[in-house]
Amino acid sequence: MPELPEITVLARQMDIALKGRVFSGVEALQPKCLNLPPDEFAGELSGQQIQGAYAHGKWIVTTMTEGHLLINLGMGGEVLLLSGRRDLPEKVRVVLDLEDGACLALNFWWFGYCHYADDLANHPMLAKLGPHFMALALDEFRELLHGRRGGIKSFLLNQQRIAGIGNVYVQDPLFKAGLHPLRSIASLSDGEIEVLWLALRETLQESIDHRGSKWEQDLYGQHGTWDNSFFLVAYREGEPCPTCGSIVEKAKTGSTSSYICPQCQPADPSRV
Repeated sequence: MPELPEITVLARQMDIALKGRVFSGVEALQPKCLNLPPDEFAGELSGQQIQGAYAHGKWIVTTMTEGHLLINLGMGGEVLLLSGRRDLPEKVRVVLDLEDGACLALNFWWFGYCHYADDLANHPMLAKLGPHFMALALDEFRELLHGRRGGIKSFLLNQQRIAGIGNVYVQDPLFKAGLHPLRSIASLSDGEIEVLWLALRETLQESIDHRGSKWEQDLYGQHGTWDNSFFLVAYREGEPCPTCGSIVEKAKTGSTSSYICPQCQPADPSRV
């Protein structure tokens, strides 16, 4: 599933490659991913000049002369810039044609969204998102956590609180901060919050610098180079902790699974 790094890479590439170009038409082979009837959606995009693109959490926001094109890849998929329709891949859900003959081909593996919004504040899904994590200063991160009583991992994965962090990229930052995924937010010290903020930024930026994970594609169909060799405890069940040598465990944490070192990430820090 693409998370903040992969969406950031796509959005930056789209910002560079598409700025100034004009949409000429839309073909929706999977109309249910649109938020408008296909003809209406095509009418809103056709003739619109692209002003730029940026990431907000797991959404790509493309700003046009009027309104915005919003893309969310859901559980996975591709956004590919092609020189023309002759290069379309076998699986495609939406084709966004450009006046110069090129096109954007969108595919969703399971579910995804290709929406139009005249005003981002009026879009029911985007308007509910919390701030983009990489735009959060430490003081802002502290303020978001202030007064919260739930577990830290579930808070970080809640897109309405903070946008962009998913289950892949949350594992190692929690380990680096020495925090059990179920640790109560109210129990965190200022020092632990700072270490967690730094660890999240470090891990996410590391993947961005490697053009996202090797399991996802960028705008040109190239895979990133961030892979499991970067994992510390994430997805390393049964292997030794790189810090203390204890065996990494897989634990059920709410609706998700977590990989933890039971020694470095104690459920009850008072017992350390």
